[in-house]
Amino acid sequence: MASIEHTRLRGDGEPVVLVHGIGHRREAWGRLPALLHAAGHDVVVVDLPGFGLSGPPSAPDGWSMTSTAEQVERLAAELGLERPHVVGNSLGGLVALELAGRGSVRTAVALAPAGFASRRHLAVAASTLLALKAGSYLPQRVHRAVHRSPRLHAIAFWPLYTRPELVDPETSLGDTLALRTGRGFWPHLLGSRRHRVPRELAVPTTIAWGERDRLLLPAQAQTARERLPHAEHVLLPGCGHCPQVDDPDAVLGVATSTFARAADPAPSTS
Repeated sequence: MASIEHTRLRGDGEPVVLVHGIGHRREAWGRLPALLHAAGHDVVVVDLPGFGLSGPPSAPDGWSMTSTAEQVERLAAELGLERPHVVGNSLGGLVALELAGRGSVRTAVALAPAGFASRRHLAVAASTLLALKAGSYLPQRVHRAVHRSPRLHAIAFWPLYTRPELVDPETSLGDTLALRTGRGFWPHLLGSRRHRVPRELAVPTTIAWGERDRLLLPAQAQTARERLPHAEHVLLPGCGHCPQVDDPDAVLGVATSTFARAADPAPSTS
Protein backbone atom coordinates (compact mmCIF):
# COMPACT_ATOMS: atom_id res chain seq x y z
CA MET A 1 0.00 0.00 0.00
CA ALA A 2 1.16 3.52 -0.71
CA SER A 3 2.20 5.46 2.39
CA ILE A 4 0.84 8.73 1.02
CA GLU A 5 -1.76 10.74 2.91
CA HIS A 6 -4.06 12.72 0.67
CA THR A 7 -7.22 14.78 0.33
CA ARG A 8 -9.72 13.97 -2.41
CA LEU A 9 -12.29 16.30 -3.90
CA ARG A 10 -14.46 13.90 -5.87
CA GLY A 11 -15.71 14.99 -9.23
CA ASP A 12 -17.10 13.37 -12.36
CA GLY A 13 -14.39 14.73 -14.65
CA GLU A 14 -10.86 13.60 -15.40
CA PRO A 15 -8.66 13.00 -12.34
CA VAL A 16 -5.89 15.41 -11.36
CA VAL A 17 -3.12 14.74 -8.82
CA LEU A 18 -1.35 17.71 -7.20
CA VAL A 19 2.22 17.20 -5.90
CA HIS A 20 3.87 19.80 -3.65
CA GLY A 21 7.50 20.90 -3.33
CA ILE A 22 10.30 20.15 -0.88
CA GLY A 23 9.48 20.92 2.74
CA HIS A 24 5.88 21.71 1.87
CA ARG A 25 2.61 19.80 2.29
CA ARG A 26 -0.74 19.43 0.56
CA GLU A 27 -1.91 22.83 1.85
CA ALA A 28 0.69 24.38 -0.49
CA TRP A 29 -1.90 24.46 -3.27
CA GLY A 30 -4.09 27.21 -1.83
CA ARG A 31 -7.26 27.73 -3.88
CA LEU A 32 -6.20 25.62 -6.87
CA PRO A 33 -7.77 22.30 -5.72
CA ALA A 34 -11.14 24.01 -5.25
CA LEU A 35 -10.86 25.71 -8.64
CA LEU A 36 -10.06 22.42 -10.38
CA HIS A 37 -12.91 20.73 -8.55
CA ALA A 38 -15.30 23.52 -9.55
CA ALA A 39 -14.23 22.87 -13.15
CA GLY A 40 -15.47 19.29 -12.72
CA HIS A 41 -12.25 17.41 -11.99
CA ASP A 42 -11.69 14.60 -9.51
CA VAL A 43 -8.84 16.16 -7.50
CA VAL A 44 -6.34 14.36 -5.28
CA VAL A 45 -3.88 16.46 -3.27
CA VAL A 46 -1.02 14.49 -1.75
CA ASP A 47 1.50 14.77 1.05
CA LEU A 48 4.62 13.20 -0.45
CA PRO A 49 6.31 10.52 1.67
CA GLY A 50 8.18 12.20 4.51
CA PHE A 51 6.17 15.42 4.31
CA GLY A 52 2.97 16.70 5.87
CA LEU A 53 1.08 13.79 7.41
CA SER A 54 2.79 11.10 5.31
CA GLY A 55 5.39 8.95 6.97
CA PRO A 56 8.72 8.08 5.35
CA PRO A 57 8.71 5.41 2.66
CA SER A 58 8.87 1.79 3.80
CA ALA A 59 11.15 -0.77 2.16
CA PRO A 60 11.40 -1.61 -0.66
CA ASP A 61 10.36 1.99 -1.42
CA GLY A 62 12.92 4.74 -0.93
CA TRP A 63 13.62 8.44 -1.36
CA SER A 64 14.78 8.37 -4.99
CA MET A 65 12.78 10.24 -7.60
CA THR A 66 12.04 6.96 -9.38
CA SER A 67 10.67 5.44 -6.19
CA THR A 68 8.68 8.58 -5.34
CA ALA A 69 7.08 8.49 -8.79
CA GLU A 70 6.26 4.80 -8.34
CA GLN A 71 4.62 5.55 -5.00
CA VAL A 72 2.45 8.24 -6.59
CA GLU A 73 1.53 5.81 -9.38
CA ARG A 74 0.58 3.20 -6.80
CA LEU A 75 -1.62 5.63 -4.90
CA ALA A 76 -3.40 6.54 -8.16
CA ALA A 77 -4.00 2.85 -8.84
CA GLU A 78 -5.32 2.28 -5.31
CA LEU A 79 -7.76 5.16 -5.75
CA GLY A 80 -8.91 3.89 -9.13
CA LEU A 81 -7.49 6.85 -11.03
CA GLU A 82 -6.72 5.78 -14.57
CA ARG A 83 -3.76 7.81 -15.86
CA PRO A 84 -4.57 11.06 -14.06
CA HIS A 85 -3.27 14.45 -15.05
CA VAL A 86 -0.50 15.60 -12.72
CA VAL A 87 0.46 19.11 -11.61
CA GLY A 88 3.62 19.52 -9.53
CA ASN A 89 5.52 22.41 -8.01
CA SER A 90 9.30 22.51 -7.44
CA LEU A 91 10.25 19.01 -6.22
CA GLY A 92 6.72 18.01 -7.21
CA GLY A 93 7.41 19.46 -10.66
CA LEU A 94 10.33 17.07 -11.00
CA VAL A 95 8.02 14.23 -9.91
CA ALA A 96 5.55 15.35 -12.59
CA LEU A 97 8.26 15.26 -15.27
CA GLU A 98 9.33 11.80 -14.12
CA LEU A 99 5.73 10.60 -14.45
CA ALA A 100 5.49 12.23 -17.89
CA GLY A 101 8.61 10.39 -18.96
CA ARG A 102 7.15 7.12 -17.72
CA GLY A 103 3.89 7.77 -19.59
CA SER A 104 1.82 6.88 -16.53
CA VAL A 105 -0.18 10.14 -16.57
CA ARG A 106 -2.36 11.80 -19.22
CA THR A 107 -0.58 15.14 -19.10
CA ALA A 108 1.91 16.89 -16.82
CA VAL A 109 2.25 20.48 -15.63
CA ALA A 110 5.52 21.30 -13.88
CA LEU A 111 5.61 24.62 -12.01
CA ALA A 112 9.22 25.78 -11.46
CA PRO A 113 10.46 22.18 -11.45
CA ALA A 114 13.69 21.14 -9.81
CA GLY A 115 16.30 19.57 -12.07
CA PHE A 116 17.46 22.48 -14.26
CA ALA A 117 19.76 24.43 -11.94
CA SER A 118 23.41 25.19 -12.65
CA ARG A 119 25.90 24.78 -9.82
CA ARG A 120 25.60 28.47 -8.98
CA HIS A 121 21.82 28.30 -8.98
CA LEU A 122 21.93 25.15 -6.85
CA ALA A 123 24.00 27.05 -4.29
CA VAL A 124 21.41 29.86 -4.24
CA ALA A 125 18.52 27.42 -3.79
CA ALA A 126 20.31 25.32 -1.17
CA SER A 127 21.32 28.32 0.92
CA THR A 128 17.78 29.71 0.79
CA LEU A 129 16.21 26.39 1.74
CA LEU A 130 18.69 25.92 4.58
CA ALA A 131 17.86 29.39 5.89
CA LEU A 132 14.13 28.55 5.80
CA LYS A 133 14.81 25.23 7.50
CA ALA A 134 16.91 26.85 10.24
CA GLY A 135 14.25 29.51 10.80
CA SER A 136 11.60 26.84 11.27
CA TYR A 137 13.22 25.86 14.60
CA LEU A 138 12.46 29.21 16.23
CA PRO A 139 9.89 28.98 19.07
CA GLN A 140 6.25 28.86 18.01
CA ARG A 141 5.52 32.12 19.82
CA VAL A 142 8.07 33.81 17.55
CA HIS A 143 6.49 32.28 14.47
CA ARG A 144 3.03 33.39 15.56
CA ALA A 145 4.28 36.94 16.01
CA VAL A 146 5.92 36.86 12.56
CA HIS A 147 2.83 35.49 10.84
CA ARG A 148 0.57 38.07 12.50
CA SER A 149 2.69 40.95 11.16
CA PRO A 150 2.10 41.56 7.44
CA ARG A 151 5.58 43.08 7.06
CA LEU A 152 7.44 40.26 8.84
CA HIS A 153 5.25 37.67 7.15
CA ALA A 154 6.20 39.07 3.73
CA ILE A 155 9.90 39.00 4.63
CA ALA A 156 9.74 35.44 5.97
CA PHE A 157 8.08 34.09 2.82
CA TRP A 158 9.91 36.31 0.32
CA PRO A 159 11.62 33.29 -1.34
CA LEU A 160 8.31 31.54 -2.07
CA TYR A 161 5.57 34.06 -2.85
CA THR A 162 5.11 37.48 -4.35
CA ARG A 163 1.72 37.72 -2.63
CA PRO A 164 2.30 36.21 0.83
CA GLU A 165 -0.81 37.97 2.14
CA LEU A 166 -2.83 35.28 0.34
CA VAL A 167 -1.56 32.69 2.85
CA ASP A 168 -3.37 33.12 6.17
CA PRO A 169 -1.32 33.11 9.39
CA GLU A 170 -2.47 29.69 10.62
CA THR A 171 -1.67 28.05 7.29
CA SER A 172 1.76 29.68 7.12
CA LEU A 173 2.47 28.58 10.71
CA GLY A 174 1.47 25.04 9.76
CA ASP A 175 3.74 25.21 6.71
CA THR A 176 6.65 26.33 8.90
CA LEU A 177 6.12 23.50 11.39
CA ALA A 178 5.80 21.01 8.51
CA LEU A 179 9.15 22.21 7.20
CA ARG A 180 10.63 21.69 10.67
CA THR A 181 9.39 18.11 11.04
CA GLY A 182 9.42 16.87 7.44
CA ARG A 183 11.67 13.81 7.34
CA GLY A 184 11.89 13.98 3.56
CA PHE A 185 13.69 17.34 3.52
CA TRP A 186 17.28 16.14 3.81
CA PRO A 187 17.03 13.04 1.57
CA HIS A 188 15.44 15.08 -1.22
CA LEU A 189 17.69 18.12 -0.80
CA LEU A 190 20.76 15.90 -1.12
CA GLY A 191 19.38 13.43 -3.62
CA SER A 192 17.21 15.30 -6.11
CA ARG A 193 20.19 17.20 -7.55
CA ARG A 194 21.57 13.87 -8.76
CA HIS A 195 18.38 12.88 -10.56
CA ARG A 196 18.38 13.44 -14.31
CA VAL A 197 15.26 14.90 -15.83
CA PRO A 198 13.82 12.59 -18.53
CA ARG A 199 14.93 13.65 -22.01
CA GLU A 200 11.82 12.22 -23.63
CA LEU A 201 8.29 12.99 -22.47
CA ALA A 202 5.59 10.51 -23.40
CA VAL A 203 2.63 12.84 -22.79
CA PRO A 204 1.73 16.51 -23.35
CA THR A 205 3.71 18.54 -20.84
CA THR A 206 3.86 22.20 -19.84
CA ILE A 207 6.68 23.77 -17.84
CA ALA A 208 5.66 27.08 -16.27
CA TRP A 209 7.91 29.45 -14.36
CA GLY A 210 7.09 32.49 -12.26
CA GLU A 211 8.96 35.47 -13.66
CA ARG A 212 9.84 36.54 -10.09
CA ASP A 213 10.90 33.14 -8.73
CA ARG A 214 13.51 33.80 -6.02
CA LEU A 215 14.25 30.16 -5.17
CA LEU A 216 14.70 28.42 -8.52
CA LEU A 217 15.71 31.44 -10.55
CA PRO A 218 13.82 32.12 -13.81
CA ALA A 219 17.02 31.69 -15.85
CA GLN A 220 16.46 27.96 -15.31
CA ALA A 221 13.39 28.23 -17.52
CA GLN A 222 15.70 28.72 -20.50
CA THR A 223 17.65 25.60 -19.55
CA ALA A 224 14.36 23.72 -19.43
CA ARG A 225 13.47 25.01 -22.91
CA GLU A 226 16.78 23.77 -24.28
CA ARG A 227 16.59 20.34 -22.65
CA LEU A 228 12.89 19.71 -23.31
CA PRO A 229 12.08 21.58 -26.53
CA HIS A 230 8.93 19.54 -27.21
CA ALA A 231 7.25 20.66 -23.99
CA GLU A 232 5.18 23.83 -23.82
CA HIS A 233 6.98 26.59 -21.90
CA VAL A 234 5.15 29.39 -20.13
CA LEU A 235 6.30 32.40 -18.10
CA LEU A 236 3.86 33.50 -15.40
CA PRO A 237 3.96 37.29 -14.90
CA GLY A 238 4.16 38.56 -11.36
CA CYS A 239 4.49 35.10 -9.83
CA GLY A 240 7.09 33.68 -7.48
CA HIS A 241 8.18 30.13 -6.76
CA CYS A 242 4.65 28.98 -5.86
CA PRO A 243 2.52 30.49 -8.64
CA GLN A 244 -0.48 28.42 -7.57
CA VAL A 245 -0.70 30.76 -4.56
CA ASP A 246 0.31 34.02 -6.26
CA ASP A 247 -2.06 33.60 -9.22
CA PRO A 248 -4.21 30.46 -8.98
CA ASP A 249 -6.40 31.53 -11.90
CA ALA A 250 -3.38 31.75 -14.21
CA VAL A 251 -2.20 28.31 -13.09
CA LEU A 252 -5.71 26.93 -13.60
CA GLY A 253 -5.61 28.27 -17.17
CA VAL A 254 -2.22 26.66 -17.83
CA ALA A 255 -3.40 23.37 -16.36
CA THR A 256 -6.70 23.15 -18.23
CA SER A 257 -5.09 24.09 -21.55
CA THR A 258 -2.54 21.33 -20.97
CA PHE A 259 -5.24 18.81 -20.09
CA ALA A 260 -6.98 19.65 -23.36
CA ARG A 261 -3.89 18.55 -25.27
CA ALA A 262 -4.25 14.97 -24.08
CA ALA A 263 -4.83 12.54 -26.92
CA ASP A 264 -8.42 11.42 -27.27
CA PRO A 265 -8.88 7.83 -26.14
CA ALA A 266 -9.08 5.28 -28.90
CA PRO A 267 -12.70 4.45 -29.81
CA SER A 268 -14.03 1.22 -28.43
CA THR A 269 -14.35 -1.67 -30.90
CA SER A 270 -16.76 -3.64 -28.74
